[in-house]
Amino acid sequence: MHQVTHNFKAVLITTACLLFSSSAMAETNNQLTDAEKQAGWQLLFDGKQASQWRNYQQKTLSEQWQVIDDTLTLTGKGGGDIITQTPYENFELKLDWRISEAGNSGIFIRVDEKGKYVYSRAPEIQILDNLKHSDRKDPTHRSGSLYDMIASPDSSHKLAGEWNSVRIRVNEGHLEVWQNQVKTTDIVMGSDRWNGLVANSKFATWQGFGEQANGYIGLQDHGDVVSFRNIKIKEL
Repeated sequence: MHQVTHNFKAVLITTACLLFSSSAMAETNNQLTDAEKQAGWQLLFDGKQASQWRNYQQKTLSEQWQVIDDTLTLTGKGGGDIITQTPYENFELKLDWRISEAGNSGIFIRVDEKGKYVYSRAPEIQILDNLKHSDRKDPTHRSGSLYDMIASPDSSHKLAGEWNSVRIRVNEGHLEVWQNQVKTTDIVMGSDRWNGLVANSKFATWQGFGEQANGYIGLQDHGDVVSFRNIKIKEL
């Protein structure tokens, strides 16, 4: 009897610890640490409202983009690509993303609104379910890749439904990308290497692709459910 009681208490304590840990983790999402504040980081999403985002070439945000459980989530097709209210030149961006099964999305940098589409001139960091989406067949189309230009190692990708972290740094044209702490891209935009990769990509004939010195941050609607959280930026 005493052993049963002891085991029951142990289960209760373990359960309470797990609940507390989960709650504490939720409370730390979409917040800046004291160190981040001192370093100049800013939130692009606070988990409660999405006023820092709007649809591409629009003034407002479509209803398909919703705040759900502390995430900014595209709930279905037709939401449209979205961009930040503010353009950035030199910056460091951090965010977490979670894609649905067989899903596809992306993060754009240096977006301008001169083209018909958000991707007309803006480089993209790919978001993909590497296991089930057909785009996985091209290594430069896999999650974490500089889309159609530089392939990301498959080891940097987590499964659909799991959270992945991305860090993007752009400083004087030097573009660096990390996915789940694995470096996936290191290139100088406008360099001979960059121009060669563009020339051998689908963007070869896209006028002005990747040439703008600054622009908005963009998130892609590719027709699949995708969620974002902990979206933070620091201007350099």
